[in-house]
Amino acid sequence: MPGATWFPQEELNYVAHAFQQRDADDRTAIIDASEPGPMPPKSDLSWRELKRQVASLAHTLSSNGIGRGDRVVGYLPNIPETVVAFLATASLGAVWAGCGQDYAVAAAHARFEQLEPAALITADGYYFNGKCRDNTANAANLLELLPSVRLAIAVSRVGIGVKGMLDWAEAITGNDELVPLPVPFDHPLWVVFSSGTTGRPKGIVHGHGGVLLEHLKFGGLHLNLGADDTFFWFTTPSWMVWNTLVGGLLVGATIVCYDGSPSFPQPASLWDVAARQKVTALGTSPGYLLSCLKDGTAITDRRDLESLQSVSVTGAALPASTTTWLAGELGPRVRIGSVSGGTDVVTGFVGSAPTVPVWAGEISARCLGVAVDAYDQSGHPVRGDVGEMVITRPMPSMPIRFWNDPDGSRYRDAYFSTFPGVWRQGDWITITERESVIVHGRSDSTLNRHGVRMGSADIYDAVDEISEVVDSLVLGIEQQDGGYWMPLFVVLADGTNLDEALRHRIAESIRRKASPRHVPDDIIAAPGIPHTRTGKKLEVPLKRLLQGASVDSVIDRASVDDPTLIDWYAEHVPRAVQS
Repeated sequence: MPGATWFPQEELNYVAHAFQQRDADDRTAIIDASEPGPMPPKSDLSWRELKRQVASLAHTLSSNGIGRGDRVVGYLPNIPETVVAFLATASLGAVWAGCGQDYAVAAAHARFEQLEPAALITADGYYFNGKCRDNTANAANLLELLPSVRLAIAVSRVGIGVKGMLDWAEAITGNDELVPLPVPFDHPLWVVFSSGTTGRPKGIVHGHGGVLLEHLKFGGLHLNLGADDTFFWFTTPSWMVWNTLVGGLLVGATIVCYDGSPSFPQPASLWDVAARQKVTALGTSPGYLLSCLKDGTAITDRRDLESLQSVSVTGAALPASTTTWLAGELGPRVRIGSVSGGTDVVTGFVGSAPTVPVWAGEISARCLGVAVDAYDQSGHPVRGDVGEMVITRPMPSMPIRFWNDPDGSRYRDAYFSTFPGVWRQGDWITITERESVIVHGRSDSTLNRHGVRMGSADIYDAVDEISEVVDSLVLGIEQQDGGYWMPLFVVLADGTNLDEALRHRIAESIRRKASPRHVPDDIIAAPGIPHTRTGKKLEVPLKRLLQGASVDSVIDRASVDDPTLIDWYAEHVPRAVQS
């Protein structure tokens, strides 16, 4: 590593395998789910209709001169049309890239313009928190900013349409035969982008064969999915979990595309979808589960979740307390599996499986075929202690390359500069004596207090016990005078004040559950915690900001879920430090 080559003589196509289990079948392939409220007619797709639409759209693309190696970009919500667009693109050997319409035009443009796309597929809007979001102006603006686009297609999701673009209904009217083009094993399938919070988003290129192997393995073996399953993971097309969701088709499962918020019109709405659609495998995030816990949600109250067999959780470390609560709600019949992976390999590094135990606060095992280890700073393996997560052997879905990185230098620097020949993921982990894994958080945002390292996830686990705290962010900031400042920012529930009694309870919970050496220097009430648009807390950019860097040098506002929060930290936190 890097540079490993897999099956160099083989040719295949991801899309051919997607229809291998369910070719021209009348059972449902994709369920079109959304928030309750005014919506156009649902467009659930059978396998037969999915194949027809993919073939028809592929014909439309190829008729406009789009084929092998060309880039097709999607500015779309998580709807069935997005899956059709991806599959049609890949069937031609063209390269897909997508992001959700919750991204501002500037953020979508920062990603797509790097690719010089030949086609843009977008929608006139989406639904979120009970509102219809008209996105026609943004879609038209994005098209103007992408001069390489030769074909623009618009889905009428909210009944408005986008003037000057080919209507989706016209683009899929044909009855063409689907003939996926065989391509080399490492031919580009898609480009997924890093969050881009600290600079230009990196375009990570994955190949047809590597993704196919990883997603067959992860879906079929780790998630235990098959043709009788209904698979729903709440996500947007901006997050690699969307790619994992689509991978459910490879094993013949029905997948659920959801357009909207998981917490509207009530915090437990995601569970309502799971019950309504008879979901067997559900995926969500620790943050969502924590919000349900603190809201007092009774998951099985008036909901039929008898079909549910597993709940997978990713996006951050899953606290033991949340696992215990969820297990108590769902009972022993439902397997709760924590997963840690990355956009980098568009799969999991460590996760669960039906054949291994689940321990609260731990991830059960390494994923199949992933040589995960924990290294100390000298590059030696460690057990039972915190170390850097590394991968010591190649994985099929490691990037082919980064986009616009002709000599591979950016790619090598990103993963192989710390331990030559070994992939460094950037997470602190502990591999236990039973070979389970505990993820402590990002190693580049480590809390190194009095020479004792701790991950931020351990602090969040302790703070989550405090019902008055809705969200939190902890930073370890090395200061120019040699000092070390460790603030904890907390977002409080409505009607709660951060008085000395509450500060004391928070500190005591951290002292008791995490470490007495990592009790924060200051506990500060904040109006919110900024996240990437895929839900990750902006620990490293805010740390650099509080060390004196300018906002523009550390954070791309377009990649932040609430950019106004950045201004609050820039303006108010220095005063808090001085006080």
